[in-house]
Amino acid sequence: MEADRPVTVHVDPAFEVAPVRRRTFGSFVEHMGRCVYTGIYDPDHPTADQHGLRGDVRDLVREQGVTVVRYPGGNFVSGYQWEDGVGPKDQRPTRLDPAWHSIETNAFGLDEFVTWAESAGVEPMLAVNLGTRGPREAMDLLEYANHPGGTRLSDLRRAHGRQQPYGIRMWCLGNEMDGPWQIGHQTADEYGRRAAETARAMRMIDPGLELVACGSSGPDMPTFASWEAKVLEHTYDQVDFVSAHLYHEEHDGDLASFLASSVGMDRFIDDIVATCDYVRAKTRSTKRMSVSFDEWNVWYMRDFLATGVPTEWVQAPPLSEDDYTVADAVVVGSSLISLLRHSDRVTVACQAQLVNTIGAIRAERGGPAWRQTIFYPFAYTARYARGTVLRVHADAPVLDTPRYGEVPALDVVATHDADADALAIFAVNRSQQEHLALDVDLRAFPGYQLVERCELHDEDVRAANTSARPDRVRPRVVSGAVVDQGRLALRLPPVSWTMLRFAPIR
Repeated sequence: MEADRPVTVHVDPAFEVAPVRRRTFGSFVEHMGRCVYTGIYDPDHPTADQHGLRGDVRDLVREQGVTVVRYPGGNFVSGYQWEDGVGPKDQRPTRLDPAWHSIETNAFGLDEFVTWAESAGVEPMLAVNLGTRGPREAMDLLEYANHPGGTRLSDLRRAHGRQQPYGIRMWCLGNEMDGPWQIGHQTADEYGRRAAETARAMRMIDPGLELVACGSSGPDMPTFASWEAKVLEHTYDQVDFVSAHLYHEEHDGDLASFLASSVGMDRFIDDIVATCDYVRAKTRSTKRMSVSFDEWNVWYMRDFLATGVPTEWVQAPPLSEDDYTVADAVVVGSSLISLLRHSDRVTVACQAQLVNTIGAIRAERGGPAWRQTIFYPFAYTARYARGTVLRVHADAPVLDTPRYGEVPALDVVATHDADADALAIFAVNRSQQEHLALDVDLRAFPGYQLVERCELHDEDVRAANTSARPDRVRPRVVSGAVVDQGRLALRLPPVSWTMLRFAPIR
């Protein structure tokens, strides 16, 4: 059958963007809803280990390919006292968490998180409270976590059973401090000064830390860009990253704009980078600031805001447990393409969150865990995006969207692993009706043949996975296409995510 819209895609190893950053495939664990309790931590679960950590969820995290996890928030961190979550559990206080109107038992804290991170094979990324606390408390936390011993707090960690330091390298200086919803909400000047003071103090203890200053809470914030500029004027020489947060959702049935969400992500990143470079020029700095995109995902925030948090104070209430669809998975796949495409400046990214609460993994208390639709593009991209990101030129038709105007129907990026002699292409068809007939020009990769074509598509773009049907939506392997004289012809269905892998046939 003849395809609807022809697209020529040119791939060449000379069009390098940057190395594939392994930290691009990060995630986020916050004390929000059931992400921690009954998510990664459920002592009564049949798969739980001696620390109360769920083995079935941990296996899925490994399969997903998560490399780094940001903890413990999020809004939660701005009212958090880290001391509450260490030491004997029967001596830990139960407190109110005003961020999510929940009861926090502190049964899971820093010690448990690092134990979980090590068992899951992920790098811990820790956020410090700069909402209700400041440099002194951040220094104390750093001493507890990273100093070998011989001081009050490092010896306290040893007394709690951990002789060797945690060695946490990456630290976030607060969270979304321009947001009026944030405990300890501040102006850019107030936060910039506090972040700079905290960074200087932490570097006096360990100059090799990697520190992240808070950017604004999103591109639609009235503070956006001016916040970044003012904060970086205070912190530019003290930090290594500025954070970016962005959530996608479909508004009022506008599926066309939703499928083009990564266009907004591209523009957001470009604006942040431009602001960083403005401050670099203004301060005469030689350092090039990186972006830590440490919160991103599809999040149906309107549904959350309409429901709100519980009126009663309860422990681990279900919050924002979105059932992700095929369309959501396509948007997540496209977002990963955007992050890869900006690997020269976006060197860390964390999909928010990991389990249950806006999570790629769902888990029932005491019951099964399963993969949501958005799990798959992440897992395949994390597994096969290796080596160097390549800029791909595509002569694609355009689609008209109410939110973003004209956008390309095809979103595409490639990675080339010269050491392994492997090429991967990740592509999304944003069109809702038309197939795309791809003509992939691979003449710059002589001898390469298609070794795998994996496609996520369903006639029902609203289909989702559930505990009853955990495999309702999953990628399928498609056969039949071959490279002929350096070109590959294949057809991408509407609203689909596709991965193509190539290797030389000797």
